[in-house]
Amino acid sequence: MNHLIAPSVLSADFGNLQRDIEMINNSEADWFHVDVMDGMFVPNISFGFPVIKAIKKHATKPLDVHLMVTDPDRYLTQFKEAGADVLTVHFEACIHLHRTVQAIKALGLKAGVAINPHTSVNLLTDIISDLDLVLIMSVNPGFGGQKFIENTYHKIAALREIIRATKSKAMIEVDGGVDMNNYKKLIDAGANVLVAGNTVFSSPDPVQTISMLKK
Repeated sequence: MNHLIAPSVLSADFGNLQRDIEMINNSEADWFHVDVMDGMFVPNISFGFPVIKAIKKHATKPLDVHLMVTDPDRYLTQFKEAGADVLTVHFEACIHLHRTVQAIKALGLKAGVAINPHTSVNLLTDIISDLDLVLIMSVNPGFGGQKFIENTYHKIAALREIIRATKSKAMIEVDGGVDMNNYKKLIDAGANVLVAGNTVFSSPDPVQTISMLKK
């Protein structure tokens, strides 16, 4: 499959949010990546249901919602109602991961699991067949502008082998420090979805930057 681009709206201009949503609508981007942070699982706080509903109101592409929150089970139905199409929870935040994944699927959403830089992809072997998406964090979650962690390439390759061995249909998404210098290597390693925040929104021509990331 061709790789997907998911611009992270956390890097958008919130004073001109509708403008930036329309920019993504009119670009070659495939998804909107929406980072939700609760100030507990990660130190920062981002936005909640009202902002997600506002994005959904104008978005013409799927909302890829990444929950960096403690005990995400409490909110699954609310994120569905707010407009999520893909819902990703953290391996490190879920006590009963299989149950959480099944609950997401029961809502009619695609189910993803994210792993932090220190978490081995091998820990996903028993759940990988149930997943639509694995999100590999290539920086520590919760802060923008961090340096890309080079070990990410090895993790993608290892995960790709697990997916092949288990005949899973899971896509591999990479989030953190994706830029014009490394995106080709990430795709070559086996990534299917690239999240790009600062690279897109700090660009003088975001639409052109998205187009380049798609090629």
